[in-house]
Amino acid sequence: MLDLNYVRSNLERVRAGLEARGFPAAPLDDFASLDAERRRVIAESDALNAQRNASSREIGALMKEGKKEEAEARRREVGELKERIAGLDRAREEAERLMQELLSTIPNVPHESVPVGPDESANREVRQWGDAPRFDFEPRDHVELGTDLGILDLERAAKIASARFAILRGAGARLERALINFMLDVHTREHSYEETLPPFIVNRDSLFGTGQLPKFEADLFKLTDERGLYLIPTAEVPVTNIHRDEILDAAELPMKFVSYTPCFRSEAGSYGRDTRGVIRQHQFDKVELVKLSLPENSYDELEGLTRDAEEILQKLGLHYRTVTLSTGDMGASAAKTYDIEVWLPSQNTFREISSCSNFEDYQARRAQIRFRRAGGAKPEYVHTLNGSGLAVGRTWLAILENYQQPDGSVVIPEALRPYMGGLARIEGRRQGQEAGAGGSRQ
Repeated sequence: MLDLNYVRSNLERVRAGLEARGFPAAPLDDFASLDAERRRVIAESDALNAQRNASSREIGALMKEGKKEEAEARRREVGELKERIAGLDRAREEAERLMQELLSTIPNVPHESVPVGPDESANREVRQWGDAPRFDFEPRDHVELGTDLGILDLERAAKIASARFAILRGAGARLERALINFMLDVHTREHSYEETLPPFIVNRDSLFGTGQLPKFEADLFKLTDERGLYLIPTAEVPVTNIHRDEILDAAELPMKFVSYTPCFRSEAGSYGRDTRGVIRQHQFDKVELVKLSLPENSYDELEGLTRDAEEILQKLGLHYRTVTLSTGDMGASAAKTYDIEVWLPSQNTFREISSCSNFEDYQARRAQIRFRRAGGAKPEYVHTLNGSGLAVGRTWLAILENYQQPDGSVVIPEALRPYMGGLARIEGRRQGQEAGAGGSRQ
């Protein structure tokens, strides 16, 4: 949520930021109208309060002079003024409530370094790492590979649940678990993140704090009881809210958290997109990185967080690129976002595997996460950041596609072999010596 005073003082800058996002200006115009009405009401209330105070003083003087009738008239006048002031106070409170409601729907102002554009076509490539693999055969996609290897079962998952679910079996399930443990180990041991295991169910306040509510409720899975609870769409929600409604010591910052969770999304706005395979699922695994930072350091922290996520792909030997999202492609809560995109041979293109964002104080203001500098200074809002480190399912499918062999087997990246019990290659049941596990050792 944007700061009310900031919006009031920088109305045109905020308007320009919204225009760059393609966001309608109507809420901002409504905000300005409400703010003008609020100021008018306050001015009128102040004038009536001054009049009431003057009349109250006159009552005492009139009583001393024995002018009881005039004093009584003044009392009636003061009573009427109190009623008018109370009405104005209610009008002011209502205007402020509506202003806060509007602020909760207005997206963040993009950072000045964000490229301006309507959609992903305006995204700016920052860097690439590695090279795309070269095949002397037609590469297959992860669905064909996984199905033939007996490690991916979409048909039975749809029978159990619905479309956009998957069953991983044998070495496929083992690979998913290996990736989770590998990512957590790198981020905790090498990047000094604190591992957390949060609830997978959250309340409305938590979702409001990180910006999913009220605007994106259709993308969430809501429990049907009366408690108003939701399945998490990402670990960003519970982990960012760990310190909601708290004042931290500046010396504690930055705080760095890493969390593995399953994530649940209805994908209400994604009908017809990525319907094949495990690219876009209702349930998927993700390792999430979250930071709480001093405001003056948050953009350095964003660079570090992005590099931490990239390092996972480097250790796995996966070709990727990093792009800065344009104003029209960026999430509503973010001030700046880098997308990390991994190469998928079957699509001959890069696909997002992580989004790393600085929200500045947008989420912290909604969640009331503050800190205090030394010397008893006034509390300030932290800056919050997060990014996938990484989306596990997309990493899984990227390994299948990039490490596939002519015979349909898949080589395990060396970094993962200790997590796979030494397994070097996933082979089909007829190829492998471990048919039940869907794999073989080398």
